[in-house]
Amino acid sequence: MARKKSKPLEAEFVMFDVFYADGSRTSNRRVPSALLGGLDGDEPAREAIMEQDRIIAEKSGRAALEIESIARSGQAPVDKPVRKPR
Repeated sequence: MARKKSKPLEAEFVMFDVFYADGSRTSNRRVPSALLGGLDGDEPAREAIMEQDRIIAEKSGRAALEIESIARSGQAPVDKPVRKPR
């Protein structure tokens, strides 16, 4: 008897790379997939990541950094060229 193929699982989170104005970068920031999609695309992810940064800044006692751009992990950012390693 042939085995029935399972349907792909819905991912709970989407991973993003965040590029900051000072040139630093954080990778694999988790954003709930329920926030994404629709007409806004990935823009709600920026707001969710800003909220995460605010909470991290409060706990660490440092100021939150300004986000320059975000991109889904594994993709190049749209509005910032990728830096070549030294």
